[in-house]
Amino acid sequence: MTNRNRMEELIEALEQQKDELALKIHLGKEEAKDEWEQVTDRLDKLKDDYRPVKDAMKESAGSVTDALFNVGKEIQESFQRIRKSL
Repeated sequence: MTNRNRMEELIEALEQQKDELALKIHLGKEEAKDEWEQVTDRLDKLKDDYRPVKDAMKESAGSVTDALFNVGKEIQESFQRIRKSL
């Protein structure tokens, strides 16, 4: 799997988790709402950072992709913490 495909799959999965959690957050705890705001801002920034390099990305750009992928994984962990707190 290429780095580009890996990033696109991660972002799609994060967007789906975001949508699912949005419904639960609406009725959830206040601390979950605070973390929600922070993590959705991070997801928006991740997408903004990824877009400019997406089409130009080659396998040699792996370190950039790895860094963005790590941010995506951190966002995913935040979603899991929010889910557990609800």
